Amino acid sequence: METSLEQIQTKIAFLERANADLSDVVFRQQREIQALAAKIQGITQRLHAAESSDVGRVPEDERPPHY
Repeated sequence: METSLEQIQTKIAFLERANADLSDVVFRQQREIQALAAKIQGITQRLHAAESSDVGRVPEDERPPHY
């Protein structure tokens, strides 16, 4: 009876440690996801700004690629 109680306590300690480690991983991943989402939003805004500024250009105003 004593050994089975020790085994259960050992398993619970292991599961608590694994749970804490997984929680840390999820927290770090969430921060990374938020940072990547912010970067994507910034890039998207810059792309839309570049697209809207290209509307006023006409092909005759642009320099040929060999210049």
